[in-house]
Amino acid sequence: MIVILAVFRTRTQTMGYASRLQSAGVPCALVNTPKEANVGCGLSVQFPCSYMQTARSVLGKGGYSAFGGFYRKVESHGRISVARI
Repeated sequence: MIVILAVFRTRTQTMGYASRLQSAGVPCALVNTPKEANVGCGLSVQFPCSYMQTARSVLGKGGYSAFGGFYRKVESHGRISVARI
């Protein structure tokens, strides 16, 4: 399974971004940031790859100063791989 993580350095901005994504019709969830990402407040917003364009648009309109980046998370056979995109 391949998903995208939006990583922030503050929980407030993480939760605010998740709320705005949901308002824009993006199915998302708050998840623990994988240690492989090596950044963030411990929470990330996870959403399907197919919503990346909408997620970038919402990010651009929000003025998120604590944004740490988008990461591609691949889970296969019980292993997690995380890479910045």
